[in-house]
Amino acid sequence: MNSSMSISAEVRHYVLRNVIATLGMSMYVIIDTLFISIAAGAMGLTTLNLVLPLFNVFNGTGLLLGVGGATIFSLNKVMHPEKVRSLYSQLMIFASTFGLILAVLLNIFAVPVVNFLGADDATRQMALTYLRIISWSGPLYMVNYISINFVRNDNNPTLTMKATLTETLSVIVIDWFFIFGLGLKIEGAALAVLFSPAISLAVLSFHRRFPNRQLELHWTMPRIKNVWRAARLGVAAALNELSTGVSIYFFNHVLLQLANNYAVAAYGVISNIAIVVLAIANGVALGVQPIASREFGLHDYRNVATSLKNGIVITLSLAAVSFIILIAFKLPIIELFNTAHSSQLVTYASVGLPIYFVSVFFSALNLLFILFLTAIGAARASFTLSILRGYIILLPAIFFLAKFAGINGVWAAVPFTELIITCLGAIIIFQRLNALRKWSEKKV
Repeated sequence: MNSSMSISAEVRHYVLRNVIATLGMSMYVIIDTLFISIAAGAMGLTTLNLVLPLFNVFNGTGLLLGVGGATIFSLNKVMHPEKVRSLYSQLMIFASTFGLILAVLLNIFAVPVVNFLGADDATRQMALTYLRIISWSGPLYMVNYISINFVRNDNNPTLTMKATLTETLSVIVIDWFFIFGLGLKIEGAALAVLFSPAISLAVLSFHRRFPNRQLELHWTMPRIKNVWRAARLGVAAALNELSTGVSIYFFNHVLLQLANNYAVAAYGVISNIAIVVLAIANGVALGVQPIASREFGLHDYRNVATSLKNGIVITLSLAAVSFIILIAFKLPIIELFNTAHSSQLVTYASVGLPIYFVSVFFSALNLLFILFLTAIGAARASFTLSILRGYIILLPAIFFLAKFAGINGVWAAVPFTELIITCLGAIIIFQRLNALRKWSEKKV
């Protein structure tokens, strides 16, 4: 049995590598946004933010099968490895097929899709170009997220970190070459997107040389029963990711009603900064998840609680540092993306950023709580928090607060929602851990 001290060290080991990996991935998003702002100005930022929810669909599908499948893998790999021998292969084949079908449909129905996302005469053509190219990255993103989660849970978090860092550094160079070297602007940014998950997958393929690996990749027909089991456990993580896209869509819709494309561009700046901040928090949650899952499978509930406590301390510390940096350097951060020197963009973003990022403490904890509940097999509780966080509370809050407080109310909708979910999540987890402690005492 692992001691609390060794569990704490293991949590830090996993968290560090996952934070570096997720931060590296998000840095590409930031730099890509910066390149687009230079090449295409405020309308380029607006276009990017309009199409951004599609990436949440790609990533959400990968997480749906990746987090859920990897959780099943962790729970069974020690005691019942035969049950999960072909699970990875089945999920990879299913995701590849689904992703290709989705890409074809997005190209066929590109015009109604961009109109639905909020494109107008100023942004429609740019949005169509961007969407038609990035749609083909969908299957790659899906299988990449599945692979990252399985490789991490196959005791190789270092490789997932290397894959993400290699992907980020390579794609930044490719992005610059297409946008500025070849002068392709928004088309170049879209083409670079195709390379992002492909490079990560190439690095992850080296896991086949990892000693004592249990993962196998071979041809097999996906079984709907196994896909459903993975999706059931991964639905909370997927809903978290999809909720980002849904909230971006509704934020864009309300901001266009209250103001103009510059307000959407300002939100584009804020939402892209949020991607980096939440990537750090997600890295902590993904670092805790495999350890909590393994210890739960071994019925060592003290170590389960220890892994969560370490995650909470790390999460709040990183959230505090992030918030201080964002407030102290608010204007320089905004100006970094304001290459067209739009005073409207600065006005909207400088007011919105401090209000919006009060949420960082609660958002970070919520990501940890939801993945922790998934790790201990509490799929229903995790699902409930995800639905409340991303949909049932947030979406009405956007419209309700916008009606009574205008644009400031729109910015406040996120911290308002995240605070409520943090309170509910803390109560649920306290009850779960208390029940596990009592059950453990009875067994002794």
